[in-house]
Amino acid sequence: MRVFIAVDINQQIKEAIGRLQEQLRKKTGIGKGQASWVRPDAMHLTTKFLGEIDDEQLAQVCTTVEEIAKGCKSFELAVESVGFFGGRAAKVLWVGSGAGSEKLCALAKEIDERLAQAGFAKEDREFAAHLTLCRIKDIAAGKSLAEAAGRFGDFKAGTVLIEKVLVYQSQLTPAVPIYTALGSYGLG
Repeated sequence: MRVFIAVDINQQIKEAIGRLQEQLRKKTGIGKGQASWVRPDAMHLTTKFLGEIDDEQLAQVCTTVEEIAKGCKSFELAVESVGFFGGRAAKVLWVGSGAGSEKLCALAKEIDERLAQAGFAKEDREFAAHLTLCRIKDIAAGKSLAEAAGRFGDFKAGTVLIEKVLVYQSQLTPAVPIYTALGSYGLG
């Protein structure tokens, strides 16, 4: 099964992001074939993507995440600012994090290190807390969205209380991915 570890965001943040996506679509005129927009109800902050694992590995992942969660206190995280990955033409448009992101980064680092000790691949790049708004398929759309991102740099969706870490299964379907929580672990 395809697995990742994440923290969830609340409905208020999802609604603010949905409104932002609508504004970006209207301002840029980006069509369906040019970008794949992520549904706000499916958004989460991924701390570690594991990919395909078996049942035995899943048990180990869940045990490790539960241990980490018990040793970490809940915290507030500000969800704000719009940015993108890619050069002059964006490939992924995202909303980032503000206050509290150092705690989320520390949590992600602990998860990565502990799972590396258990034999899972360690991340080869620094963790960047973000919520993906869309994946861009077209260079012209990427340039337009990169330009638009600059105009939304002061975007603020609000804050979310991070009080649990979840282990999710991701099933890819032709329409949309389906995420199923396999484990939910409260922060100490």
